[in-house]
Amino acid sequence: MPAASLEIENLSAGYGPTRVIEGVSFSVPAGSRLAVLGRNGVGKTSLLATLAGQTRRYHGEIRLGGRDIANEPSAARALAGLGYVPQTRDVFPTLTVEENLFVGLKHRPKDAISEAYDMFPRLKERRKNLGRQLSGGEQQMLSTARSILGRPAVLLLDEPLEGLAPVICEELMAAFSTLAGSGEMTILLVEQRIQSALDFADGVIILERGRIAWQGTPQALAADHGTVERLLGVGGLH
Repeated sequence: MPAASLEIENLSAGYGPTRVIEGVSFSVPAGSRLAVLGRNGVGKTSLLATLAGQTRRYHGEIRLGGRDIANEPSAARALAGLGYVPQTRDVFPTLTVEENLFVGLKHRPKDAISEAYDMFPRLKERRKNLGRQLSGGEQQMLSTARSILGRPAVLLLDEPLEGLAPVICEELMAAFSTLAGSGEMTILLVEQRIQSALDFADGVIILERGRIAWQGTPQALAADHGTVERLLGVGGLH
C-alpha cells in the first residue's frame, strides 16, 4: 500500500465527558514525516489514539488519502491503511516473536516476515522467544515490526524510544528513517527526545492543552529559542 496523506480538520476528542483534544487541524502530505511534540499531559498520546479510533470523537474530520475515516472503528481504519504502535507496545506475551509477526502480516505471505528480520536482526535471533521474555527495547522492535509488516499507508508511533538504551534508540530511528526514505509510508512520531524527533521529521506541531500552539519546520523551531523554552521546557536545541 503506497503512502497516503492525512488531513485533520477541527478535531475534538477525549474520554467520556472529558475533552482532551480541542479544535486541532493539520495535514501531512503523503510520504512525509511529522513530529508531534509537547510537554507531558498536553494530549499527544490522546491525539494518536483518536486518529486510531480509540477515544471519543466529538466533532471534526479525519481523512486518510482523501477518504473520511472519522466514523469508522479501529479495525476498519487499520484495513484502510492506518498503522498504530502505542506507547504500551501491546505484544502478545504468550506468543513467540515469530507468531507475533505472523499476526501483523494480514493477507501477505508468511515469508514476508523476512522484512522484519532484515530491519531488526535482533528479532530473528529471538524468533522462538515468547513476547514476555523480551526486553523493553525488543518488545518495541517487535511492536513496530508487526505494524510495519501490514504495509500501512500512515504509521503512528507513540514515544517509541521511551526508556530504551541509546544503542536500541539508534537502531529504531535508523529503521524509521529507512521507512520514511522509501517514500512508501507517511509517519507521525510522538517523542520526548526532541532532537531525535527533529532530526527525523520534516514538519513539527507542538501541542499545549490539547491545542496546536506552534506549527512549522524543524529548522524554524530549532532557531526559535523562545518557543522551545516556553512550550517544551528546554533551553535550546543544537
